[in-house]
Amino acid sequence: MASHSESIIREPLITGKDITYARITNEVLLPVENKPNKAWWIGFTVAALGAMLWVVSISYTFWTGLGTWGLNKTVGWAWDITGFVWWVGIGHAGTLISAVLLIFRQNWRNSINRSAEAMTIFAVICAATYIVAHMGRPWLAYFTLPLPNQYGSLWVNWNSALMMDVFAISTYFSVSLVFWYTGLLPDIASIRDRASGLRRRIYSVLSFGWTGSVKTWQRFETVSLILAGISTPLVLSVHTIVSFDFATSLEPGWHTTIFPPYFVAGAIFSGFAMVQTLLLVTRKVLGLENYITMFHIESMNKIIMLTGSIVGVAYITEFFIAWYSQVEYEQYAFINRATGPYWWAYWSMMSCNVISPQLFWSKKLRTSIKFSWVLSIVVNIGMWFERFVIIVTSLHRDYIPSSWAMFYPTWVDVGVFVGSIGVFFTLFLLFIRVLPSVAMAEVKLLVKTSSEQAKKKLIDEGHLDPAHVQYYKESLIKYDSVDMSDYEKV
Repeated sequence: MASHSESIIREPLITGKDITYARITNEVLLPVENKPNKAWWIGFTVAALGAMLWVVSISYTFWTGLGTWGLNKTVGWAWDITGFVWWVGIGHAGTLISAVLLIFRQNWRNSINRSAEAMTIFAVICAATYIVAHMGRPWLAYFTLPLPNQYGSLWVNWNSALMMDVFAISTYFSVSLVFWYTGLLPDIASIRDRASGLRRRIYSVLSFGWTGSVKTWQRFETVSLILAGISTPLVLSVHTIVSFDFATSLEPGWHTTIFPPYFVAGAIFSGFAMVQTLLLVTRKVLGLENYITMFHIESMNKIIMLTGSIVGVAYITEFFIAWYSQVEYEQYAFINRATGPYWWAYWSMMSCNVISPQLFWSKKLRTSIKFSWVLSIVVNIGMWFERFVIIVTSLHRDYIPSSWAMFYPTWVDVGVFVGSIGVFFTLFLLFIRVLPSVAMAEVKLLVKTSSEQAKKKLIDEGHLDPAHVQYYKESLIKYDSVDMSDYEKV
């Protein structure tokens, strides 16, 4: 347990008075150990209806064939690949928060990593459904796996984008799942020790015999660092491989070397936006304002602003390179995006992804709960449009004008996409119902150093620079979980 005193000018990562280890356990496990409230049931009902729509749409697709989608001879990829890339991107924030911020010892990750990791796993599951759905013959999906020779000569096409996606997704999912579950072990053991009957037996199995001994904690921290080291390259590699679906082709608008870093920045951008969308509601409904504080929200908004700016530079760079190349087909592909029949999608993308995040330069806006939540949704709408623009507008007009065609989604296209959102939220709501949404063991590490009450104790001792204390007081004004009346006499 860390025992050093943190600088007073650092903002607290835990707020509230009389925060104890027992109180953290009680508050985090409240939704797990008690019946769900009305808000949870409303959310779960809506999400479950969306999941049912997904089942109906996918079942109809499998039964009837891919002709139920709006694809045609010119636009062979559309909403299916758009949805796939969108979901893979959303999953990126979990790996970044879990692995990269752990390696850099950023303690503010402790309160949000658990939900972000769960979000990653559920988003990858949704992405994987698109891979299987657009195969055409989903019952042969196992052909993409490394099978023994007894199955005969399968002759998998290793140049296929489909194979790239399968290996990217399977690697990402397996490593993320192990990382997420390893972090859950001490918290599952806490639930086990407080439960009885069948619940105790279930959580006993899930806790893998966690004892909480010193040796157990040493191994836990060692394994966590090893997994973080393994996961960190995934932040770059997974969406890089996804970008190769397009960058390795000769299609104007796709054949560009900027795609790997551009896709990675966009993935982190959309991933953090989805974390905001989920956690701003979760902290309110589950009463976790003391642990998911305004500091966490503002930090994530700064990352959204940074990655949104990087994405904006990538958009401009694409146009510059198209002009600089002097290839008329490449130039037309980008002019067609901005002024062609899908101009509305392009300018929606620019408005949501480039212009709107710049509003976070205002401290008042990036510390506003309502504004942050609305903008997080706007960002992910914009990122969906980005994938749609890249895929459909590059395909619908090719070298021969006689083969030009427009793409119009069918109800099945819409049903699969909207339904996948329902599946995602259904899984997330079930997760916060049966497992702690905040990493209790990691949050407890911050109580004696980075909590509001620890800093208040330092102030009361009277040995601090008054200017630093005043700076600290002013930084607390933005917090919605701090009672400023406690500092009137300080």
